[in-house]
Amino acid sequence: TPHKITGVFVFGFAKKGYANEMQSVRSRFNYLFGSTKGLILVAIAMIGIVAAVWGMLSGPMAELGVREVVVKLLGMDMVQAEREGRIIILYHSIAMAVVAIEVYMVTSLLPMKAFYKTAIRVLITVGYMVTMIFGLSFAYFGHSWAFHGLYIAGLSLIFFAGVLLVIALWPWAKEYHQADKNYARTKKGVDLERVAFFATALTTVLSALFGAVPGSYFGNGFQVFLAENIIRYPEKTTMEYSVIGHLHIMLALIAIMITLIIGRWLNFKGILHKIAMPLMILGTIVLNLGVWGVVTPLEPIAHMIIYVGATPSMLAALLLLIWSWDKLIREGTAQIKKPKFGQKMSALLGDPLKFGPTWQMLFMNFTTSGIGIFMAVKLDEIFRVWPAREERIELTGHWHVLSAIIATIILLYYGDMLGFKGRLRQWYGWSLIILSDIAFAAVTVFEMKRLFISEAEQQPLVNILMYAMDFGLALLLLLLAIVMVWRLIDLFKKKGRWTEEKEQELSQEVSK
Repeated sequence: TPHKITGVFVFGFAKKGYANEMQSVRSRFNYLFGSTKGLILVAIAMIGIVAAVWGMLSGPMAELGVREVVVKLLGMDMVQAEREGRIIILYHSIAMAVVAIEVYMVTSLLPMKAFYKTAIRVLITVGYMVTMIFGLSFAYFGHSWAFHGLYIAGLSLIFFAGVLLVIALWPWAKEYHQADKNYARTKKGVDLERVAFFATALTTVLSALFGAVPGSYFGNGFQVFLAENIIRYPEKTTMEYSVIGHLHIMLALIAIMITLIIGRWLNFKGILHKIAMPLMILGTIVLNLGVWGVVTPLEPIAHMIIYVGATPSMLAALLLLIWSWDKLIREGTAQIKKPKFGQKMSALLGDPLKFGPTWQMLFMNFTTSGIGIFMAVKLDEIFRVWPAREERIELTGHWHVLSAIIATIILLYYGDMLGFKGRLRQWYGWSLIILSDIAFAAVTVFEMKRLFISEAEQQPLVNILMYAMDFGLALLLLLLAIVMVWRLIDLFKKKGRWTEEKEQELSQEVSK
């Protein structure tokens, strides 16, 4: 009958519409959690949300009254006595997402078995999400210990993903030998760049135990603390040394890994590559031995070992910078027989996404590495004479700037991964570089202000520095928000940019 036929057609169209809708959702889900660009997008978005919301709890926001509004609006539980614990969980939540991004990049850039690539990505994605969601829920929204258990479970999954990454990167397997003589390798063909990735991953997994062991003693005589709060204690326990060592080495290894990633992305090769890779391997191993020595009888000379290890690593990064800048100049002036200085500079600065990462590595020496070495050398002569608050400011700024510079390098590489071109590439790249460097330079001057100005005369300078910091960081977060909104809008398009990226990655996988 007509009404039955009509019903069948309506049901058929409804069923087809539902199937199409589910297929659309499935396609977007596969892009976000099955492709490198999608996975990085999700991680950056989560970091951005946490940075934006929890940034409202900072000192400057408290002075403006924003902090109280956010706390009441979100119903946060902010007991002052628990501040150290909250901050540590917040830092770990963000750091695990950054580690996940680096792992996505490594598994994309280096050949490995499909099983390991998939397993590593699944484990670390679930791990950092569980860590971030339940860790922050436990720390800031009441203390459900089930959430704390899930936070620990998330960290455990990330650790296991790291173990699998170490196995996947094993460089002595014949299928991963390097046949091209333009790259660093042994006489038998072992790829030294892969050895550097392997050494970094292995020492990262081992150094994670530096934090895990003290963490396992919570409630059994060990209490949470911030490293900058105990810097002037004449005596420190083994657990306290362990936590301090864990803080320093994990940040250093994240920096080493992003340096290797950038080198791989830029196709670092030639004589400088052959010199840099052994230096990076040596530096990574010695640096870790120095940090591990902090909790052994070698503690009196541990810092000297750390300096010895840091030097080859920094030199390897410098060689990457020299090679990269030379390549940009040569490629940009290839059509000019005798390029002048201005033409060379124009070629060097022509692509901010290729120039930016190595520039940020150089800028890091003026804002973190160089300052850190100067502070260590002049510790007793200058810095221990200052009020403890000033030394604490220097340490806190040092760690934050180093972390933020690594984040900008990741965002520059991500912009290239997304295929930014033309004016968009220029605006995105130079905005990232200039805004971040304004903020980081202001932080550095603020840290070291007592070298050249007295406390009684510092306020005008401090005001200017605060404005510079707030200006740079606020616009940087605004830039990131614009990119994230753009990607979100694109994700809702049926034939958006995301479909091309998904198909492109799929074709690359097939070609491998």
